[in-house]
Amino acid sequence: MPADAYWGIHTLRAMENFPLSGLRPHPELIRALAAVKKACARANEKTGHLPSGKTRAICQACDEVMEGKLADQFVVDAFQGGAGTSTNMNVNEVLANRAIELLGGQKGDYSLLHPNDDVNLSQSTNDVYPTAVKVAAIKLLLPVIGDMARLQGALQEEEAEFAGVLKVGRTEMQDAVPMTLGQEFSAWAQAVQRDWWRLHVMEEKLRQVNLGGTAVGTGLNADRRYVLMVVDILRELTGLGLARAENMIDATQNADVFVEVSGLLKTAAVNLAKIAADLRLLSSGPRAGFGEIALPELQAGSSIMPGKVNPVMTEAITQIAYQVMANDLAITLAAQAGQLELNAFLPLIAHNLFQQLDLLHTGVNVFIERCVKGIRANVERTRKHVEKSYGLVVALAPYLGYETASEVAREAARSRRTVKEIILERALLSEEELGIIMAPEEMTKPGIPGEKQMRERGRKPGGRPSPGAPRG
Repeated sequence: MPADAYWGIHTLRAMENFPLSGLRPHPELIRALAAVKKACARANEKTGHLPSGKTRAICQACDEVMEGKLADQFVVDAFQGGAGTSTNMNVNEVLANRAIELLGGQKGDYSLLHPNDDVNLSQSTNDVYPTAVKVAAIKLLLPVIGDMARLQGALQEEEAEFAGVLKVGRTEMQDAVPMTLGQEFSAWAQAVQRDWWRLHVMEEKLRQVNLGGTAVGTGLNADRRYVLMVVDILRELTGLGLARAENMIDATQNADVFVEVSGLLKTAAVNLAKIAADLRLLSSGPRAGFGEIALPELQAGSSIMPGKVNPVMTEAITQIAYQVMANDLAITLAAQAGQLELNAFLPLIAHNLFQQLDLLHTGVNVFIERCVKGIRANVERTRKHVEKSYGLVVALAPYLGYETASEVAREAARSRRTVKEIILERALLSEEELGIIMAPEEMTKPGIPGEKQMRERGRKPGGRPSPGAPRG
């Protein structure tokens, strides 16, 4: 063994057996494992199974690891066989050897304090590891919940700013009816609000842990008093609302809660990708596309085309969303592959779940700061699109009738003139009446546009065309 190593022979064997990815267990998982070990040591001391001197040394070693110290000593690959046993052993050995130092001994002198007999007392990988995964997942999930709230707020700010910007709504990529750009942002904000709520509720489902269940959830080799108190101690240490699972055998063998969490993260990723696609489309061009909004210009978009600027942040958040979706499949497959009393594939679940949370945390924050907050509306472009759109006749149909409105739309398409020009030319409505009906606040709310004011002018909706309008 290297003289400066805090890990031991079990870690070395795991390093030799699993030289797979070059990736290491997530730092939050290591900190969570240290918190679990500290809670276990305290519970074992209270039941009289661990002397106070050993307890103090183990707890101090755990504190150091939770502070980020000895981080380079957790060297086992993130992908490993054994349901996390190699990572648990790695942690046991590092904590034991550091505790031995604190007791005045030399690393490796397990006569003073033993990785399995003392650090791992009353435990199994099968209750320690999934408990730590849940603790780490909650720690990583909480910032993401806040990020989604911030994204909702940023979209709502744009909603308010663009409340009076009239634009063409589109269905199936075709002109539909007028709406405001603010309303479009409001829909995105509402979708993100649902994601926030789902993840907020989901945090509660990660709180049930099987610590104290040992190998298969029965609690074999753990003092009954220890089983009843260890989760309470861990709750105090972490500040999280952890609770002992009602059925610890179930919590030991089944990983469906991680699939549920991953599925909701995937749902959030779907909404992010959809919003990003919409922003990219609305900003396309800027002259030969929609060009209705302008995204922040962040960097040169081409090595050959001077002046070209690409919607890079929408592309970046889309790639993050796709990766989150892909991770969800890996978690799903790993969870269903568990057999009988244990799921051997928890390391794969942990790695993919933590990566989902990390990607969403960093990605959403960058997306807010470098994209959403800098969006600007091209009011002139949106106005011209409304004037040219055949969808405008939908708002006029109650006054012109379906057949007349259809004829106006067809003529506008043939002549490449606006709906407004044709209506004025045919004297179907006056310019003042068009102004009443086409007011943004009239065309973008429930009801018949301008009905009250038009009735006051003696023009009631009902599908009757003005005299001289084409028939049939």
